Amino acid sequence: MVAGLNASELLELALLLVAVGALSGFLAGVFGIGGGAILVPVFYECFRLAGVPIEVRMPLCIGTSLAIIIPTSISSFRAHYIRGAVDMEILKDWWLPVVIGVISGSVTARYAPERLFKIVFVTVAYSAAARLLLARATWKFGDVFPRGPLMKLYGFLVGLLSTLMGIGGGLFSNLLMTFYGRPIHQAVATSSALAVLISIPGAFGYVYAGWPAAARYPDVAALQLPFAIGYVSLIGAVLVMPTSLLTAPLGVKAAHAMSKRTLEMAFGCYLFIVGSRFVISLL
Repeated sequence: MVAGLNASELLELALLLVAVGALSGFLAGVFGIGGGAILVPVFYECFRLAGVPIEVRMPLCIGTSLAIIIPTSISSFRAHYIRGAVDMEILKDWWLPVVIGVISGSVTARYAPERLFKIVFVTVAYSAAARLLLARATWKFGDVFPRGPLMKLYGFLVGLLSTLMGIGGGLFSNLLMTFYGRPIHQAVATSSALAVLISIPGAFGYVYAGWPAAARYPDVAALQLPFAIGYVSLIGAVLVMPTSLLTAPLGVKAAHAMSKRTLEMAFGCYLFIVGSRFVISLL
């Protein structure tokens, strides 16, 4: 028995995580989201089955997701960069505010209640879905990105909210770039680069955030899983990473083969579905 599961249940859980890795990697390439928007809801169910108490379940899902996003986002970024689709000017403006936002999110995760993570996830997922599904050409903040403090604030919020959701920043950067008239394909490609900046410090931040939880909940199953460090389950990461790396480049090819509207509709429907899962758990 491990974490309350017998051998048969552990095998089923392992196979599910391998399949999830393949799907998350593909979506990382298609949507530039790092895969976290699918990993967090699925990890939530997996850790629920494993008996992980609700007090630490959501942050454990988010921390593990961010760790897995590291290699997936690097693979996705390289594929988009080779195609010349990444906006390097935005990266130059955002990299420092994004990292500061990630650090702030990690500190918040150390003390925040579990419910906060779900509320952030649902709010952002539904907002993004509405923008993509109901989008009109006139829904724009402007034709060019602003300069100065507002641009820095955007970067900070991308880093902060992405860290609290366990995603690679694609939801926010995709929305912002399309609101300023950038093509969805360019937004997706640039988001894959931001996922690299968010996932690395974010994963280490959740290791840091999980140490006090280990002290407060010494009997928590999640923190007793072999090779779990803070709020990062290394077993979950090891099972998901290989297949996600294999399928990320396939997602990139699919993204560039889709029309702008098809990509927006697919992304919007997906966000509505995963957001609805956490609405149910909040009721």
